[in-house]
Amino acid sequence: MRQGAERHAVVLLSGGLDSATTLAVARDQGYTCHALSLDYGQRHHAELAAARRVAVALGALEHKVIPLDLTSIGGSALTDQAIAVPERSTEGIPVTYVPARNTVFLSLALGWAEVLGAWDLFIGVNAVDYSGYPDCRPEYIQAFQRLCQLATRAGVEGGEFQVHAPLILLTKADIIRTGTRLGVDYAQTVSCYAADASGRACARCDSCRLRAAGFREAGIDDPTHYAQA
Repeated sequence: MRQGAERHAVVLLSGGLDSATTLAVARDQGYTCHALSLDYGQRHHAELAAARRVAVALGALEHKVIPLDLTSIGGSALTDQAIAVPERSTEGIPVTYVPARNTVFLSLALGWAEVLGAWDLFIGVNAVDYSGYPDCRPEYIQAFQRLCQLATRAGVEGGEFQVHAPLILLTKADIIRTGTRLGVDYAQTVSCYAADASGRACARCDSCRLRAAGFREAGIDDPTHYAQA
């Protein structure tokens, strides 16, 4: 099951700025990358089209898109059309939080990694310029890595999985600087929670505001396609 001397990694790829940068970092570290995206019932499919573009542009060996209907449980503005995407920051965890999303996504990435014989998982979570999601914190990543060892045949038989979150302590500006240095074309990415069918951003949601502020702070022209531009 182990793939020779090459180092293989499964990289979660949403199509947004952070995940694109994470794929570029994994590639730069010498990994052969298997990109994984989830069609989970999110408000728009523009981010999946972006993920496909990014996977090709950044040289992923393969890109898998798994259908997963999280609309059946709802509970988030991203999976329930009856819950509006907020246009202002709110106290506490916002309604754009998708219940257990990163746990579900990382579990699927772990399963694929075990099949591939890969020991490394990459995820683009960030705990600095982010919306306050509990599954973006360093302690969460550490806990999931422990689970990898307990929950898999490969782990129980002595293999050691690593969950990499290379952006977790970076500001959005530093993430953008890193990705720019590594050749990420951010015009290909879609970060907006309420993008239209063409992937054009709303410029109002929390994700749009964090992204725009990051480009300003980094001193790099913002290539985002806005619906009102």
